[in-house]
Amino acid sequence: MQAFFVATGIVTLAEMGDKTQLLALVLASRYRGKAWPIVAGIFVATIVNHALAGAVGSFVTHWIGPTALRWILGGSFIAMALWMLVPDKLDEEDGAARGKFGVFGTTVLAFFLAEMGDKTQIATVMLAARFVQDYVWVVVGTTLGMMLANAPVVFLGERIMRRVPIRWVHGASAAIFVVLGVLMIVG
Repeated sequence: MQAFFVATGIVTLAEMGDKTQLLALVLASRYRGKAWPIVAGIFVATIVNHALAGAVGSFVTHWIGPTALRWILGGSFIAMALWMLVPDKLDEEDGAARGKFGVFGTTVLAFFLAEMGDKTQIATVMLAARFVQDYVWVVVGTTLGMMLANAPVVFLGERIMRRVPIRWVHGASAAIFVVLGVLMIVG
C-alpha cells in the first residue's frame, strides 16, 4: 500500500503545471461541454502509458544490482527535483491532434504522446523500480495521481489555474523528490 500512496502523491504534485495539465486545459477549452470523453481519454492514455513505464521500471531491476539501483534511483529523484523547478510549456505537437479521431480518440492520442519522456512517466519508471513487488499499486497510484491533477482542470479549467500558485507546488514537489532521493541513497 505504501507504493500506492507514494506514487499517487508524487505524480499528483509532479503533474501540477506540467504540459499534460496544460493539454487538459487546451482540450477542455477546445471541446467545451465534452468533459467526460476528455477525462476518459486521459484515463486510458495514462493507464497504458504508465503500465508500460512501470514494466520498464520492473524490468530494469533484474539487470542492475541493488547497490547500483539504489544510487541510480536516488540520483534520479534528485534530478527530478531539479526538473520540477522548470515549468513545462505545451508544445505545439502535443496539441496538434485533430478532430478526426473524435474527442476521446484525440485525447488518448495527445495524452499518450505528451506523456512520452515526461516527468510523470519517468517517475513511474523509478517508482516501479523502487517498489518492484508492488508494480500494480505503482501504476494504479500514478494513474490516480494523473487523474487527481488533470480531471479538475478539465471540469474547472482556468479558475483553478488562477488560484493555485504553481511555484509553490513546484517547490514542494522538488523538496519531496530531494527527500526521496536522499532516502534512496542512504538506504
